[in-house]
Amino acid sequence: MDHRADTYIGGRWTESRGEDVIAVLDPSTGHCVATVRESAAEDVDAAVDAATAARPALRSMEPAARAALLTRIADELEHRAADLAGLISREMGMPRKHCEGYQVRTAVATLRNTAAALPEVEFTSRIGHSTVFREPVGVVAAITPWNFPLLQTVAKVGPALAAGCPVVLKPSEITPLDAFVLAEAIHAAGAPAGAFNLVLGNGMNVGEYLVGHPGTAMVSLTGSTRAGRRVAKLAAPGVKRVALELGGKSASVVLPDGDLAAAVAGSVRTVMINSGQTCTALTRLLVPFQKLAEAETLVAEAMAGYRVGMPHDPDADVGPLASAGQQQRVNDHLERAPVDGARTIWAHPQSELPRTGFFAGPAAFTVTDPRIPLARQEVFGPLLAVIPYVDETDAVDIANGTDYGLAAAVWSADEEHALAVAARLEAGSVAVNGAPFNGLAPFGGYKQSGHGRELGAHGIAEFTELKSVQRREGAAR
Repeated sequence: MDHRADTYIGGRWTESRGEDVIAVLDPSTGHCVATVRESAAEDVDAAVDAATAARPALRSMEPAARAALLTRIADELEHRAADLAGLISREMGMPRKHCEGYQVRTAVATLRNTAAALPEVEFTSRIGHSTVFREPVGVVAAITPWNFPLLQTVAKVGPALAAGCPVVLKPSEITPLDAFVLAEAIHAAGAPAGAFNLVLGNGMNVGEYLVGHPGTAMVSLTGSTRAGRRVAKLAAPGVKRVALELGGKSASVVLPDGDLAAAVAGSVRTVMINSGQTCTALTRLLVPFQKLAEAETLVAEAMAGYRVGMPHDPDADVGPLASAGQQQRVNDHLERAPVDGARTIWAHPQSELPRTGFFAGPAAFTVTDPRIPLARQEVFGPLLAVIPYVDETDAVDIANGTDYGLAAAVWSADEEHALAVAARLEAGSVAVNGAPFNGLAPFGGYKQSGHGRELGAHGIAEFTELKSVQRREGAAR
């Protein structure tokens, strides 16, 4: 398809009626690689109208037909995997060698998992003399971030379509280009016209207008906690369903008998991949006081093993931050941490960073006061806080001592003990001894990490309403 136009509405590409132009920057150079035109309010209106018109067609599709549609979309994205990886690398800075796996293959797998989970969703069930129907909630406004742009988008679009809900997508203005390819894939897969619609722009203008639009029944946002609060406020007058996947400050708790080397390697990897711009990154490593020195040595060795470089460099493991704002945020924490009493374990030499773009050096600090900003605030960069604890109760208190509750990890030679500690952690997802992520299990946070769940059958159910229909006892069935 030709997508020189900037909006995809009702199954076709149309010219945006907006006047403002958004520059898409290559984070490794700061240079403009593309421009897109911001959508006008009239474009958003048209997208919501098209989505509303598509509701009967989507709702009438059998679950098996919706699953088949998702599988075809996954196939179309897979055909475009190499191109998508290069595109995402250019617009958000992840090294090209990681993009196809972390950014594209995971998105494809998420769509396939959603299709596979559809048979698990009970769209009709019986409770006594009542029949309970699970029905699509209506038009969904999807607001997605820049750190995993394609993955986070299909984690909303896939379950919404699976539930029978049409979608209006507003991707991040930092990384809008991959959304064009997704629209191509959805079109090629034969989705009903209006089932998926794309508008572009920043959050304050287009995003807020879409969230507050009277034609949207639900808002699904992945973003910062601040953005989540704003979306909840804007959606409140319409009493809309709101699903929020927000920030995190995840703790990796190493118990005294845990494999410290494995814990360090696994935790550091989450901090370095994607330059730490991952909501589930294990940015707090909690270790017993008696193992602090050993942990510091292992952390320094592990972080030094990652090479910072340009995204196109096949030897680069860590690329730039996605924007100048993110770069400044990380540098502010780098400067403040020692002032707050944090002791540097290892820091990438600033003189060895690329001179262009939005690079910031990875670093690790020992933090004995878990109340300082580095240990409590989401940095969204390659910075690790190593925090010693006195005993297990202290470790759990520190792990739970932030406003967030998205993810966590526990390491112990005794799996039952690890599971008992995991049960005490206020987090929506906990990995024990480096267990891999499960794309069919529910994903979401406690506290200010949001509410609602994504992925698998739970993710599909998030986009539905329950209706009970009562019959007189003895009525024909």
